[in-house]
Amino acid sequence: MPATSIPSILQSFTTLWSPRLVATVNDTDIKVAKLDGPFIFHAHPDSDELFYVLSGELTLEIEGADSVEMTAGDVYVVKRGVSHRPVARRAEVLMVERIGTVNTGDQPVSERTRVPEDVRGADT
Repeated sequence: MPATSIPSILQSFTTLWSPRLVATVNDTDIKVAKLDGPFIFHAHPDSDELFYVLSGELTLEIEGADSVEMTAGDVYVVKRGVSHRPVARRAEVLMVERIGTVNTGDQPVSERTRVPEDVRGADT
């Protein structure tokens, strides 16, 4: 299988808040997404969530704590069970999450809930 080009994957779509599954390592999924504006507050009760900013700016609003300001090259892990809300300014991010993690976490399924498009091994 050829290497996956993250820049090529990101260039292949414009939809915001719609992650793409680029790899699976052990029991974790590696996803990329384009984000802009605020998401919803949610938590992942059974899993940590890693955010790595590839471009743009991302603020992670953390319930009951200071917000985390991030720019390209920054990484942050939201611990399991912590309610958070990403707020992006034209950001491209890489996320590492346990397999099967739903993007809206503990919130009811809504128009914001997305099943990531699987682009593993896609000819980019």
